[in-house]
Parts: sequence; structure tokens; C-alpha cells
Amino acid sequence: MNNGWDRSAESWIAEMGEHGDFGRRYVLDPIMVPRALARSPAKALDVGCGEGRFCRILKSHGVDTVGIDPTPALIAEARARDTAGTYHEASAEQLPFEDGTFDLVVSYLSLIDIPDIQAAIPEMARVLKPGGSLLIANLTGFNTAGGEEGWIKDRNGRRLHYAIDHYLQERATWIEYRGIRIINHHRPLSAYVRLLLDTGLVLSHFDEPAPVDEAPAGRASSYSRVPWFLVMEWLKPARPAPKVPV
Repeated sequence: MNNGWDRSAESWIAEMGEHGDFGRRYVLDPIMVPRALARSPAKALDVGCGEGRFCRILKSHGVDTVGIDPTPALIAEARARDTAGTYHEASAEQLPFEDGTFDLVVSYLSLIDIPDIQAAIPEMARVLKPGGSLLIANLTGFNTAGGEEGWIKDRNGRRLHYAIDHYLQERATWIEYRGIRIINHHRPLSAYVRLLLDTGLVLSHFDEPAPVDEAPAGRASSYSRVPWFLVMEWLKPARPAPKVPV
């Protein structure tokens, strides 16, 4: 299936640079980096690592990090920028690792790109060690439910409000910006949470972050008016939770 990533890889690499786009640099990284390091993981997996930026960040803090992505050009770029790193061309729906391999699994704005989360989320839980954590950054359902329309503007281009419709209806939508044209999947938050709960993981952190004070004010205002991103941390119990009698 054509999801646009092969043709968009070059533009994506240029958009990310070394520090990431606005949302990563000024909204998500300030939360994702300390949350990822908080439990001192020895070995981490970045699911949907793209060109490897977050892998390199974790490695710079001493974490042995593996990246996987299904797009060959992005994996090639990750390997070129980190010649000593470990990067696999693989899908989230079928992770090429043994059970309980990683202390930390990261999904950094990749759930929206994954066609089959019913397979991918259990896979992320499977490769996580007992006591480990799954750290997720994702677009909010409010954001993706307005993907076809986005900001509604007046005749002068002033942003009035953000359109939201058919929130409960899961769907795939083509989005296009700055040479990138890819499919994003809209799902209500409940679709993700149900699957995560079904794996036996336990929610330990939830946030809808705003831009940090250092963010350029002109762009920060848009990310403060609507809930653009969410961050979740889920823990894998050291022991299986007891089953509740039916």
C-alpha cells in the first residue's frame, strides 16, 4: 500500500534537520526526553524512528537504542548519521525481537502512521521487559479529526477556530505540507486506550503539553489554542495482574 513515505522521505529529512520540527523541539522533546530517561533504561526501542533523531538523543544519554522503520530511505539516513547505531527496516506490526527485550519502548508520533494498531500495540508490549515502560507521543484525536479542514480562517487569513468533525469515525487521510504528502490515521483516544489496557499495561503519566517558554511566540500561539499533542507513559507490571472473576 502506498502511504506516501517513500516519496516524502527526502522532504521529511530536510524538515526534521537535526533538532526536529517546531512541535518536537518546543513541545514534545522537553517532556519526552526526561520521561524516557527517568527510569534509567539500559536498552530502548524507537518504533517508527524515521531518520533516527530520537535514537541519537537517547544514545547521547548513554541508552543502548535500536530504531525500526518501514521506509528504506529513512533507515538509510539513520544509518548514515549514526554509523555505529542499530537500525532495522521493519514494521511495528511485526517487531523482529524476542519477548521482553527492552526496558523502554518509544512511539514518537508514529501511531498515526501505523495502519494496524491492533497488531502494533500488543507487539510493543510484548518486546517490553516486565517493569519497563512504553512512552508514547501522538497527535490528539481533536487534531486528526480536523485533518481535512484544519484551521478555519476569516477573509484576512486570521485563524478563527479549528474544525473537528466525525471524531468517533476512524479513517485514513492524506495530509500535505512542505513537500511531504503522507497518510495519517485518525482514531479517537479511546481506540488507543482500549488496546493499551488490553495488553495489561498500566497508565503512569498523561499530558497534553503546551510549548515551552523559549518557543518562538508567533508559532507557539497556534499550539496553545488547541490540544495538538498528547504524551502517555504505560508501565508493564513486574508480575501479571490477577484476573478478576467474571
